[in-house]
Amino acid sequence: MLSLLAAGLLSFALLSRWLAPMVSYAAGVLLAAAFLHLLPEAFSQADSIEGLFAVTLAGLLGFFLLEKAALWRHGHDHVGESTGHNSRTGMLIVIGDGFHNFVDGILIAAAFMTDTALGVATTLAIIAHEIPQEVGDFMVLLNAGYSRRKALLLNFASSLMSIAGGVLGYFALDDAREATPYVLVLAAASFIYIAVADLIPEMHRRSDIRSSVLQIVFIAAGIGTILLSHMFLHSH
Repeated sequence: MLSLLAAGLLSFALLSRWLAPMVSYAAGVLLAAAFLHLLPEAFSQADSIEGLFAVTLAGLLGFFLLEKAALWRHGHDHVGESTGHNSRTGMLIVIGDGFHNFVDGILIAAAFMTDTALGVATTLAIIAHEIPQEVGDFMVLLNAGYSRRKALLLNFASSLMSIAGGVLGYFALDDAREATPYVLVLAAASFIYIAVADLIPEMHRRSDIRSSVLQIVFIAAGIGTILLSHMFLHSH
């Protein structure tokens, strides 16, 4: 919900000014959450370190294949594109984002069931990533012919899937605690892949000194957000 509200604000009023810094901030949050929270916690619980490394590798390759499939589908839909194709592409975006939010809900549930600080760090990472993603989805829906109001409502509907994922994750993982470390490393693999394959290449498109300095500052701010949240939660 926070991601969607921020994305709506950016889309309606501040898009050109704040989207680029938000991409850098999201990269910092995602990498910090993965390397400073999710992976250490997963490895501290695991019986098989080799198994966790294997799942991490499988996760990275799996996300690569999923993105390949999405890109292929996107390119295929734009061949001979018409208004009907635009509308169908918009609905595919909503369905795909709904599934993604559902998985995010499961990851958040697994993190909170392990440790409150880990849950907050995971949630912050997902929020930070979702803002630029939701802005992108919003723009695709506008391009597909939807009004701003309908595009925002469709994004809102898909975001509710995270609640379903959280509830399912809570009850399913409660009876399968041994699966929690593997869910955590999959979350970490997701965060690492998004940051390295999607966000950082986007940042490299702006290579002037001012943009580079701002990117470093916002990456540091993202890492600092995760560190501060961890310190605050463990001090109470």
